[in-house]
Amino acid sequence: MTEQEDRNKHQDNPPGFWRIVLSAMAAAIGVQSNKNRQRDFAHGRPLAFIVAGIIFTVLFILTVVTVVHLAL
Repeated sequence: MTEQEDRNKHQDNPPGFWRIVLSAMAAAIGVQSNKNRQRDFAHGRPLAFIVAGIIFTVLFILTVVTVVHLAL
């Protein structure tokens, strides 16, 4: 199997847990690459990314609230 075939086979698989987490984080701060975004839309399940986005948003808000509370 050539390297290109191996990459194509790897990209045809649905994204795993860590890939979803990293994609959600990258999208949240605005640095998601077009290649990764296309991969996510082509092979990812929307519900997984929605849940990851909601969890990331809640954690972000809790972190900001905690930092502000500690600062005051």
